[in-house]
Amino acid sequence: MSVASANGSQLIQYPDSLGKAVVKNVLVLVIGLSINYINVGLMYTFCKHQIFYWNPRYILFFHLVVNDMIQMSVGITLFVVSYTLYTISVSVCALFVLMAVITVENTPLNLACMAAECYVAVCLPLRHAAICTVRRTLVLIALIWTISFSSTFPDLFVTLATEPLEFFSSKTFCLRETAFPSPILAQKRDITYIVYLVLVWSVIFFLYFKILFTAKTASKDAKKARRTIVLHGVQVLLCMTTYAEAPVKMAVLRWFPKNYTDSLFACYIVVQVLPRAISPIIYGVRDKCFRKYLQRYLRCERRPR
Repeated sequence: MSVASANGSQLIQYPDSLGKAVVKNVLVLVIGLSINYINVGLMYTFCKHQIFYWNPRYILFFHLVVNDMIQMSVGITLFVVSYTLYTISVSVCALFVLMAVITVENTPLNLACMAAECYVAVCLPLRHAAICTVRRTLVLIALIWTISFSSTFPDLFVTLATEPLEFFSSKTFCLRETAFPSPILAQKRDITYIVYLVLVWSVIFFLYFKILFTAKTASKDAKKARRTIVLHGVQVLLCMTTYAEAPVKMAVLRWFPKNYTDSLFACYIVVQVLPRAISPIIYGVRDKCFRKYLQRYLRCERRPR
């Protein structure tokens, strides 16, 4: 069993003992499947109760949950594959990587939209129904996917243009750097991440302070919205640690060469798994309306009350 790190054109292997590899895989599977089980409950709750269909906040949340489930499933699959098969076909790897990158880029955009909806609800309550309509929410979700696709698919086109066909039938350890090896794409990735980081955090900070000033003299709903924005900010921060993954890996290799695989595993849990666990807390636990219906699902109650 081993973990690999892409360093330029080289692939460096870092072996794990069998026992440690089994523990890591079982832990990832248990945590990941538990989060996905809760997310299935959130999706089931949304789909079974029409009260959520016409609320843009819950529509955006439902989209976030679906996006998180896709990302979590792809992440778990790649993690297990890295220990069991180790190498897979480049074409299959490219498909997994594209799905992972698109969903990663969707998350901060979706969180920024949810923060904007909170701002409108608190600061412009009389115009909320006119501004935040279901149709506009669905258009916004389509725009999120369009932006992420537009940012990610050039990687595939550049690789198709620069690599021979034999490259796609070869096998590799599945990383973004090995599926799309062009150095131009690495530069594009860094620029894209910087733009995402600046824009999304600017939106989060702006909306937080606008709600903060409103909450000083407003109702409990405004104060709750302020706390929700803070949680969105924490979630965005955790999600965007993915954007610094490459330099973090190199720093970990320098600082902890003897415990590199363990450090990478800790980074994986913090960067890939933990942000997926925050969404159920924000809406599955903190939101009274959603919690009431979610508890019925978790208790396996099927009859409506």
